Amino acid sequence: MARELVLGVDAGHTVTKAVLFDAVGRPVAQGSGTLPLSTPRPYWVERDMDDVWRTAHQAIAACLAEAGPDAGRAVAAVGVAGHGDGLYLVDELGRPVRAAIVAMDTRAEAVLEEWRGTPVWSRALELSGTVPFAGSPAALLAWLTRHEPGVLQRARWLLSCKDWLRLRLTGMAATDPTDASASFTDMRRGGYAPELLDLYGLGALVGLLSPVLACDAVSGTVTREAAALTGLTAGTPVVTGAHDVDAAALGIGGTTPGKLCLIAGSFSINQVVGKRPVVDPRWQVRHFLRPGQWMTMSTSPASVANLEWFLRVTGAPADQRDGVHEVIGREVEAHLDGPSEVLFHPFVYGSPHSHPTSGTFLGLRGWHGRGHLLRALMEGVVLNHRWHVDALCSKLPISGSARLTGGAARSEVWSQMFADALRRPVEVTDVQESAARGAALLAATAAGLLADVTDPRAGAAVLRRHEPDPDRVAVLDEAYQVYREALEALGPVWARLDAPEAPERVPDEPAT
Repeated sequence: MARELVLGVDAGHTVTKAVLFDAVGRPVAQGSGTLPLSTPRPYWVERDMDDVWRTAHQAIAACLAEAGPDAGRAVAAVGVAGHGDGLYLVDELGRPVRAAIVAMDTRAEAVLEEWRGTPVWSRALELSGTVPFAGSPAALLAWLTRHEPGVLQRARWLLSCKDWLRLRLTGMAATDPTDASASFTDMRRGGYAPELLDLYGLGALVGLLSPVLACDAVSGTVTREAAALTGLTAGTPVVTGAHDVDAAALGIGGTTPGKLCLIAGSFSINQVVGKRPVVDPRWQVRHFLRPGQWMTMSTSPASVANLEWFLRVTGAPADQRDGVHEVIGREVEAHLDGPSEVLFHPFVYGSPHSHPTSGTFLGLRGWHGRGHLLRALMEGVVLNHRWHVDALCSKLPISGSARLTGGAARSEVWSQMFADALRRPVEVTDVQESAARGAALLAATAAGLLADVTDPRAGAAVLRRHEPDPDRVAVLDEAYQVYREALEALGPVWARLDAPEAPERVPDEPAT
């Protein structure tokens, strides 16, 4: 059987997708698995690493089963992508030494408070292109040195999410430039910068950092054990892959410098590729898929994850969760007339702001129903994206339409809100699983099926284009002003609500 297909695997914060594509990125079959996040303590957001792998190999097996008998033998290469930041630590045998910590975790806020206003902050920005946030590897490793030092003594490799999956597929530990630049690489020269680890007081942990390989380099082959679990053929090449935000930009055709791409998923991702690094504490500058290009992204854990939280706590029926965007689209459309009566700050899991915040509904009245709350939630998510986009536009050459992907792109109502709030056209492509597709295009390039990741044969077509509606632009402009004023006014209140149990106040690990 000819090896003319490629497999893209994308492990998000709660859902893992495995999609089989032909050589130019057209989907053939798909499998998926859901793995809820765990919050064993306030401020902690974790995942069981073995469950992450189980969810992934089951998704791959389901995808190949859908494609038909012997589909695994037709796979020329596998590409992997996954959520960035957080910590996936393994020992010398490749076994987890603790649960994975994901990027929405905020236990390390007290560490950040110590670093802010010191040379750590300014030097980190200058050298790495980013300042640490609570879920970044630098902050989490510093937290672990204080509270779980035994974990670090047992650890051999610090991995990202997709690196953990590739380790289980191939037995090889490695990472790529996009994930490696989360905390410890030199923004301009590339490669790890020992000065950065020393800056954070982590110099002794330099041996935990994985080798950095090109995104489209073959970094191992599928083992017999992984083949038995997935249906892939042992010996199938696996490429290094990429951070899912970079893979998603590739998947939807958003790699042109100056093109604004929005990912509305668990995180609010607002990004643009550039030919030179421009630093600012409001965003992160990281290495892109190709040498000589940088991904500038302004992000926060404050996007569609808020909707998932809302549906969970309000007890939405399971059948509505499957068709959630269609269901809530109808509800919200029925309440779109007039000004925004209810305001929502989408900070259930965190925000881009340095002062304490939380998820907050304002303006509720007895006549408001679920539709009003859903409209407020969707608008709040969009207005948080606007804060990020305004920051990027203040210093970067961004023009024209934006491309939108992620959960919100599946809702026409929500997609239109983005166009109205950002006051620019928003395009949604025909790509359903953008990060998995980007990972697959990297695999296709490594396998020689494409000349380059930007091969025009693998372009993405625009499915919908949303033009700003003048009336709704005015409504959301007014809502944004109230949103910003409330953000400032509530700062002291949020700080008091946050005070009873600071994230640093947790027991140290027991002595062994």
